[in-house]
Amino acid sequence: MDAHRNRVAELSIARTMERLQKNQMETAYLPERADVVPMLRSLLEEESTIAVGGSMTLSQTGVLKLISGEQYHFVDRYEKGLSSQQLHERLVAGFSADVFITSVNAITEHGELYCVDGSSTRVAPMLFGPKRVIVIAGYQKIVPTLADAVNRVKRIAAPANAMRLEKDTPCANTGHCVAPYCDERHLMSIPVGTCDSGICSNMVVMGHQSRKGRIMVLIVGEELGY
Repeated sequence: MDAHRNRVAELSIARTMERLQKNQMETAYLPERADVVPMLRSLLEEESTIAVGGSMTLSQTGVLKLISGEQYHFVDRYEKGLSSQQLHERLVAGFSADVFITSVNAITEHGELYCVDGSSTRVAPMLFGPKRVIVIAGYQKIVPTLADAVNRVKRIAAPANAMRLEKDTPCANTGHCVAPYCDERHLMSIPVGTCDSGICSNMVVMGHQSRKGRIMVLIVGEELGY
């Protein structure tokens, strides 16, 4: 990326961080993915109980390896051999974690976090439960408006995740949602009956927070996740 495009990205990141802060979320900018683990080490107290939301970003940045260490109590949703009941218990335990770490599908320049989930095991603890939520996102997830956030999910995040999860959905086969663009009357506007096996069940917009600083957003100056 040349210097001018870098400057455009920097200004977008700065606007976004300012507005997230006005929405009572803490923010920090990390130039490279290698900066994520050192930052988390400074934020996480030893013996903390930590849970996570499903996220490619966490594996790409080394977060999962960090929190699996002996100094933390990791509520491990990925442990091999878990039964359905055991997995459910782990996910429920995440609500009482000291820290919940995850990513998002998009961040708007208005200071909003936008997430679309199937079972809501990611968005539910973001909204309530854990004492602190740390969001890690590559800068490419910043978009101007909520409509752009919806379109980003329809044309990038959902198809890529459906492919990763080996779902037989229209977006996994075509590379975009059955309704590929935002209908501003509805957040996702997926016609009823057109995507019964989809992963886009619940759409959450997180704006102004009543608890200042509960959510911290780390924006990384590299592309991460979907």
